[in-house]
Amino acid sequence: MTQDPVELTLYYREGCHLCETMRQALRGLQSRLRFGLRLVDIDRDPGLRRRYDEWVPVLCLGERELCHYHLDASAVSRVCGGESGVTGREK
Repeated sequence: MTQDPVELTLYYREGCHLCETMRQALRGLQSRLRFGLRLVDIDRDPGLRRRYDEWVPVLCLGERELCHYHLDASAVSRVCGGESGVTGREK
């Protein structure tokens, strides 16, 4: 039986070069790891803007932050069922 892919959320801001870099890196990872990616522009929601303003980009699995500023590919791999022995930063 195959497992449904996890759904990751990328909180970003238009015009943010770090956000664009993380989005492109995530798209590249999708070719080998199975996950959905939901993009949320924090500037469209005042609550999200207050929460993530200086932290974007922020990648989350549900309410769990996986990384911010720079992609932690090891954390993404772990939550997607990839290699299990790799260490990385998680929040």
